[in-house]
Amino acid sequence: MAKTLPKTDVVIVGVGWAGGIIASELTKSGLNVVGLERGKERKTEDYFMVHDELRYALRYELMQDLSKETITFRSNEKIRALPMRQYGSFLIGDGLGGAGVHWNGQTYRFLPYDFEIRSKTVEKYGKGKIPAEMTIQDWGITYDELEPYYDKFETMAGISGEENPLGGKRSNPYPTPPMKKTPAMQMFAEAAGRLKLNPYMVPSANLSENYTNPDGISRAACQYCGYCERFGCEYGAKADPVVTVIPVANKTGNFQIRTHSNVRRIMHKGGKATGVLYTDVTTGEEIVQPADIVVVTSYVFNNVRLLLLSELGRPYDPATGRGVIGRNYAYQVIKGSAIGFFEKQQFNNFAGAGALGVSLDDYNGDNFDHSELNFIHGGVVSLGQTGARPIQNNPVPSGTAAWGPEFKTKSLHYANRALSIGTQGASMAYKHHFLDLDPVYKDVYGDSLMRITFDFEQQDREMSKFLAERCSEIMKEMGADKVDYLKELGPYEIMTYQSTHNTGGVMMGSEPDASAVNTYSQMWDADNVFVVGASSFPQNAGYNPTSTVGALAYRAAEGILKYKDKGGLLV
Repeated sequence: MAKTLPKTDVVIVGVGWAGGIIASELTKSGLNVVGLERGKERKTEDYFMVHDELRYALRYELMQDLSKETITFRSNEKIRALPMRQYGSFLIGDGLGGAGVHWNGQTYRFLPYDFEIRSKTVEKYGKGKIPAEMTIQDWGITYDELEPYYDKFETMAGISGEENPLGGKRSNPYPTPPMKKTPAMQMFAEAAGRLKLNPYMVPSANLSENYTNPDGISRAACQYCGYCERFGCEYGAKADPVVTVIPVANKTGNFQIRTHSNVRRIMHKGGKATGVLYTDVTTGEEIVQPADIVVVTSYVFNNVRLLLLSELGRPYDPATGRGVIGRNYAYQVIKGSAIGFFEKQQFNNFAGAGALGVSLDDYNGDNFDHSELNFIHGGVVSLGQTGARPIQNNPVPSGTAAWGPEFKTKSLHYANRALSIGTQGASMAYKHHFLDLDPVYKDVYGDSLMRITFDFEQQDREMSKFLAERCSEIMKEMGADKVDYLKELGPYEIMTYQSTHNTGGVMMGSEPDASAVNTYSQMWDADNVFVVGASSFPQNAGYNPTSTVGALAYRAAEGILKYKDKGGLLV
């Protein structure tokens, strides 16, 4: 029989960016909060002198153990889903801070178009522009309404950047200046300028200078060591929950973190959550944590899975299009890119930072005319210098042997003579892309695994080809001697890394029939449950999701405080 603990004001499931922000805001307001994290404790000291590419980048030290819990995948409903046995397409973080520890730090705001994509597309191009099976929808909140929360996240994290000339209006400049511009980045910016495009420095959570935020948290500037993605930052220069918001919550005395605590059910009765059931993974003991408010802030798959296992909310049925939990799963299309090879120039590609780069949004959102194109949206185009670590980076021109003397010779020759221009393309939602519980495979506790049904569509193929051609044009303008770029997008592959930007499944909206949560991330079907994260996205934009997740977390914290005071559904 499960042990029942004393009741708390709020229990948070998953202590990453969203959970850490909400814990910080609620505890500063005097609420007692318990944070349940199924992974281990983390601190900055854990990363001192651990520039170990094999351990962290290739053996996934910071990631979820797939032998204990994974996901299953199928490209369509006609075939059986199989478990993901080794990491490939995306990397699921584990432990205190979650994916906020191993992220790169690229901190873009979504475009105003992203939040009203369906209405704006229909208004400009007509209903026929949206395929019948495409289920994109407006968020129920506009960019202008979310802007103050973006600003709050950037101020907390000390984001370094400069204004995006094609982005939404800002209430304040970035709190710290942009990062250093390398020679390669300068070449990209100058080439883009000659092509009448609008480059700007990537907004970065890798600090450009020492910074103290409004909560009194001081952090040091980035050292440009090139070990950001898949690594923790030993300097604390990369904003992550462990060095920003979690210490603030701890300082209040109102926050209790319990690591190694795997939440398996949200307990509820009569349309209200009563608490959560979790397993102490060190002892196997089952524990009930009662709470007035339950906040679900784990990763996308875990948010959806927990709701489905708890039978909370209406499961999505792809046959009818009804239901909301699991609906509108979307990914990111990162296949439109160009690699340029330079014979007479060399670059210090080993140095860099996770968010060091120059971007442009001329081909993102609806910043360009789609009238004659067979797709909507687009993606950000960037030249980044994130640190070309030796094991994972050995670019060679097309036509080179895949192994042997020629491969080795050219790998060495082009190690510092190759540059890449990449894109992050938006991913539109479709009726037949969804998340549900796998009927066959289970985890170590006997609970059904999360199943993904997804593949690239013609929309993605057309968009990727278009973006790759634009990347190649810029690379040629930069003077590369040879340019290789994507010619055709194949099927989605679960085993090829692209990004960790999974979205949807607990989507946000203004009406309960077509969404799972309102714009405060409050569940329509249980008003004392808040589900926060990229699971709220009705579709994915052409950017990294973290800044938007952070903004939604600050808005959710505001909503939770309102709910604690007055109760009921928030408007």
